[in-house]
Amino acid sequence: MQPYYIMMSAMVVMAIIVYIALFYFKAGYGYLSSSNWGPKISNRLAWVIMEAPAFLFLLYYTLDFAGSGTDTGNSRTVLFTMAGFFLLHYFQRSFIFPFLMRGKSKMPIAIMVMGMTFNTLNSYFIGAWLYRYAPEGMYTTEWFSSPQFIIGSVIFFTGMLINLDSDNVIRHLRKPGDTKHYIPKKHLYKYVTSANYFGELTEWVGYAILTWSPAGLLFAIWTFANLAPRAKSLTEKYEAEFGDEYKELNKKHLIPFIW
Repeated sequence: MQPYYIMMSAMVVMAIIVYIALFYFKAGYGYLSSSNWGPKISNRLAWVIMEAPAFLFLLYYTLDFAGSGTDTGNSRTVLFTMAGFFLLHYFQRSFIFPFLMRGKSKMPIAIMVMGMTFNTLNSYFIGAWLYRYAPEGMYTTEWFSSPQFIIGSVIFFTGMLINLDSDNVIRHLRKPGDTKHYIPKKHLYKYVTSANYFGELTEWVGYAILTWSPAGLLFAIWTFANLAPRAKSLTEKYEAEFGDEYKELNKKHLIPFIW
């Protein structure tokens, strides 16, 4: 088990480096799109390629464990439920979200590859924890009534709803054929620049709690390290484009009323 924890420790260090670096090197896709990141491909295709490996890897890991007959002393129902939460998120991000996108924007291949690597590694850490390294007897059926599972699940699904709602707000800012930029102001966008990122961060904080695992905590740390600098960059982009109109809204970057 030692290599598993060594790899996770290395990922924490990398998360810190990425967090710092992204304040200086803007991830050039979406509203922050730029030509500095090299060749690009269709945004829809890039999202599928970037997100699907996380879904497929954990699905394979789950099916392999289901067919193995391995007894870890933990309830399979609990393990499969927690894996199911992860798979639900990534099914939506891999096979539904990309096809709801509007416009013809593109994503740099370099960013797609980095995202795919990050997602696959996190999927490995989650799957390995659930099916190999979770302490024997930690996830019995009583886990369903534990404070961690109940509170974490509520937070997870609250975050998912925020994320889906916020994506929907962004998606309907423009009418078909319109290419102008608009300021999102509905729902949680009244309070933060990046309500969709806040929803995603909330999801993975909830997942860390409901699994009560180092793998879940690592995922939450990485989500913050990746999204927080980008949220700040988006605020700066809006302020540069809209000036006082945006600044007077007094929005936070990512977390309502806090930052």
